[in-house]
Amino acid sequence: MADFRTSTHRERWIFTPHDLAAKYEAANRRAIQTLEKYGATRMEVDEDGTLLYRETPVNPSTEKHSRPKPLSIEEERYLRIFYENKLREVCGAFYFPHKIQATALIYFKRFYLQWSVMEHHPKDIILTCIYTACKIEENHVSAEELGKGISQDHQVILNSEMLVLQSLEFDLIVYAPYRSVEGFTGAITEFCGGEDDQMQMLKAAAVEEVDKIMLTDAPLLFPPGQLALAALRQSNEVHGILDFESYLSSEPLLQNSPQSLSELNERLSAIDSLVETYKFPSDKDMKHINRKLKSCWGLSSHDDKKREKKSKQKSKHNASEAEN
Repeated sequence: MADFRTSTHRERWIFTPHDLAAKYEAANRRAIQTLEKYGATRMEVDEDGTLLYRETPVNPSTEKHSRPKPLSIEEERYLRIFYENKLREVCGAFYFPHKIQATALIYFKRFYLQWSVMEHHPKDIILTCIYTACKIEENHVSAEELGKGISQDHQVILNSEMLVLQSLEFDLIVYAPYRSVEGFTGAITEFCGGEDDQMQMLKAAAVEEVDKIMLTDAPLLFPPGQLALAALRQSNEVHGILDFESYLSSEPLLQNSPQSLSELNERLSAIDSLVETYKFPSDKDMKHINRKLKSCWGLSSHDDKKREKKSKQKSKHNASEAEN
C-alpha cells in the first residue's frame, strides 16, 4: 500500500511559502519576457504536442504605454482561483467523486507552478487535468465524452495531455485529505466514544471544510494529514463534540513525530488563515483580467469569439460523427 511518507508528493510537491512564491514569480517573469520578445505570450499546443508561440511582431516605434500589459502575480492568482472553481463545477456536472476532483485540482495547481496563465489557457488545462485524474483514479471517461459534456473540442484535451504530464513530472499519485478525514474520524470516535450521529456530523462538516481548503494554496504547503486535522478542528469548533486539544495530545501520529503540539497548532492555524483570507475575484476583476489576457495573447475580443465558436462547432461535429 502506498505511503505518503515515502511519496513524491511529500518529497517534491510540498513547499515553503517562500519557495512557492518564488515559483509563481518565476513563471510570471518568464511570460513577461516572452511578451517583450514575441509580442504575445500564448503557446499553442499542436496535435503532436509541439509547443509554438503565437508570434505578434513587436513594432519598436509603438508607444510603450500602448503595448500589451502583462498580468500581475495577483491577477494570475485570481484567474487560477476562478478556473479552480470551474474545475469543481465540471466535476460536479459529471458526478465525479471527491477523489477525482481533489486529484485534478492538485494537478492544476502543480501545472501552474511551471507555467504562467498567460502561456496556457486555464480553461483548456482544467479539462486535461480532469481527464488525467479520471485515468489515474480508474474512473474512465473518454476525452470525447468529457468535451461533449461541456461543449468543448475534445482535441484540446488530447493535445495538452503530454504537456500536463511533463509539467507534473509524471508524479501522478497524489494524496488528498478526504481519506485522512475518514481515518481521524475513526480515531476520534475511539478517543471520546462519540455517538454515531455526532461523528457523522463532524465528518460531514470536516469534508466541507476540506472542500474550502483545497481551493487555497494549502495543498502545496501542508501534508494532507494536517489539512484533514485543520478541517476537523474547525468542524469541532462549530459542533463542540470533543476537547480537540486533548485528542491531538493523544494522537499516535503526533507522538511519533518530532513536531510539538504547539508547532502543529501553528500549522493548523496557518491553514485556517488561508481559508479565512481566500477571496474569489469579482466580475469586474475578471473582465479586467480577461481583457489584459487577450491582449497578451495577441487576440481581440472578435478573434476570441471566433475561436470559441469554432471550438463548439468542432465539438458538435465530432459528437455527431460518433453518434452515426
